[in-house]
Amino acid sequence: MKKRIAILGSTGSIGKQALEVIRLHPDIFQLEALTANQNSKLLIEQALTYKPNVVVIGNGSLYKEVFDALDPHDIKIYAGEDAIFQITEMDTIDMVLVALVGFAGLKPVIQAIKANKPIALANKESLVVAGEIVTQLINEHKGMLIPIDSEHSAIFQCLAGEDPESIKKIILTASGGPFRGKSLEQLRKIGKTEALNHPNWDMGNKITIDSASLMNKGLEVIEAKWLFGLKPEQIEVVVHPQSIIHSLVQFKDGSLKAQMGLPDMRLPIQYALGYPERLEANFPEFNFTDFPKLTFEQADVKIFRNLALAFEALEKGGNSPCVLNAANEVVVDAFLKDQLGFLQMPNIIEECLRSIDFIKNPSLEDYYETDKFARLKAISLIN
Repeated sequence: MKKRIAILGSTGSIGKQALEVIRLHPDIFQLEALTANQNSKLLIEQALTYKPNVVVIGNGSLYKEVFDALDPHDIKIYAGEDAIFQITEMDTIDMVLVALVGFAGLKPVIQAIKANKPIALANKESLVVAGEIVTQLINEHKGMLIPIDSEHSAIFQCLAGEDPESIKKIILTASGGPFRGKSLEQLRKIGKTEALNHPNWDMGNKITIDSASLMNKGLEVIEAKWLFGLKPEQIEVVVHPQSIIHSLVQFKDGSLKAQMGLPDMRLPIQYALGYPERLEANFPEFNFTDFPKLTFEQADVKIFRNLALAFEALEKGGNSPCVLNAANEVVVDAFLKDQLGFLQMPNIIEECLRSIDFIKNPSLEDYYETDKFARLKAISLIN
């Protein structure tokens, strides 16, 4: 039996690379469903190429365009956010890959867990925002989250066969982004073009800006706490410019395990989709002689304050990570629209963390309310 896959967010960077992986293994995977929010043209192109049974376009105004293109090909077409959520409940789906960006990924993750579907998770924000609720549901439904972020995939692989009680700490590596070593004065002058020029990874705009500001690493720190059941003091960040060691685990005996490879997101995607099997690949392979020096340095949290703010939100807990994420989504969007400078982003995030009411034990409804109020606060600070 082929493993039947649904990709939520197929037109983004992760979604497109997941389709490449599926194409390379037609005897193992079957594409069952594709969803996209706005990019109807690429969604149509993907559906005509890969022939899924079901396609969902989130923006209902684009339904007719998608329907007219795909209905003659015996593909079922639906529209709207609710249809995206309902995809996760289909009996014909064996695994859901959640590649939606931001807070929008939370509800589909929860729906997939309740539907007892294994999840290949590329949406870190669902755990950042509501990690306690998501992990409780995973435990209740005996569900499975397999991380796709290269760093969390590395930790997941390093922990295979290990006793969780033997973990001393995990070390998440960061490339440092395009502005590693820059001064505050230099960062005052940069714009989105420079920020979108990542030295190692090819990613979507939002995650690329997060990488440049080190917020992406901060979100990964919070995600790691929930994925691996860690305390904040068990999580460390080290800058590793070559992006060859994707992350490490140190055990209580002092030994370290690392997962290594070239910076290619298809590797963790394939690992997650194929789990527990490790599939063959024809991707470029790491050669030690091509990288005679692997270097490491401390992250500069005084220059890149977002990482410090993420650790602060993690330590405080409650709805603080939700505030952090919501404010960050707003400021990144504003930065991409040239509405504020690079160094203004952490200022606004910090003010939101200080001013939004703290809730120690938030409900799911509290998270939605917190997200709404944090966004409104961030927008008011921009304007």
